[in-house]
Amino acid sequence: MLTEREIESCYLGQFIPVHYHHNMLMDQNRMHGFKSAINYAVKPGAKVLELGGGTGVLSWFAAAKAEKVYCVEFNPDMVKEARKMLAMNPNGHKVEVVHADAFEYLPPEPVDVVICEMIHVAMLREKQVEVMESFKRRYLARFGAPLPVFLPEAVIMAVQPLQQDYDFEGFHAPIVQFQDTAASSRGTTELAAPAVYSVLDFSQPTDTRIAWEGQFRIDKAGMLNALRFITKNILAVVSEESSTIDWLNHSMALPLDSPVQVSPGDVLQVSFQYRAGGSIPSLQAAIRAQVLATASVEAAIAAAELA
Repeated sequence: MLTEREIESCYLGQFIPVHYHHNMLMDQNRMHGFKSAINYAVKPGAKVLELGGGTGVLSWFAAAKAEKVYCVEFNPDMVKEARKMLAMNPNGHKVEVVHADAFEYLPPEPVDVVICEMIHVAMLREKQVEVMESFKRRYLARFGAPLPVFLPEAVIMAVQPLQQDYDFEGFHAPIVQFQDTAASSRGTTELAAPAVYSVLDFSQPTDTRIAWEGQFRIDKAGMLNALRFITKNILAVVSEESSTIDWLNHSMALPLDSPVQVSPGDVLQVSFQYRAGGSIPSLQAAIRAQVLATASVEAAIAAAELA
């Protein structure tokens, strides 16, 4: 009988199609960011582990400097794909593609760097947080401290109120939209600046439960009918330069069940909670948004205080 996690895996991205991995190869921002971060984090002669290897490209980046790379992949189709791709490339022989579950696998020896890219916007759907936390517990039990360096090192998540156009050639459809952060999005009006709601540091114990309640000061008049979720991955911290190597996911515009009319100066309160690795609808159902004070009411209160 399938466990709850195995049932979830069928729906939450653990066996995503091969062509999805091919699309990731074509994502220049992702590829360049990871290549730069891996080149910085992996020192000559290092031992490296990748959890959820896909095509094996990130393991291959590591193999340029590493002595040995263990590339763990659960999907048998991707295991074949990774082995085929790595055989075509120099240093591919330094990568051992292991057909195993990242929730259970431990390398036969301590490693210096762990790469894990099971990242979705807002840390939903894919199992980044759970896999990393499970690995840390098992690694410490077998090898003891210190833990390896994790890549990405951290993730910063923010949320932003939007007015989003849902008209598609006359067809009204309030759908989830994934938006390129490098380009303006069609029919999107930003009603306030983004607010950071969570920072996850993977070198520290990380809770899978994410909850936030905060306020926005509305900048533009409009119909609040969506929230944009922004995910910035800190792939590596370059301490000697006081800088970071980052990768910004596509943002996610999530429609609200109950739109709210807002005006400049209004105070908007937003709250939500969800589990990292959970479904998008679980977050959508948990969102609450309401205007606490309108600009006109605040102006009247201010005038009364001055009187």
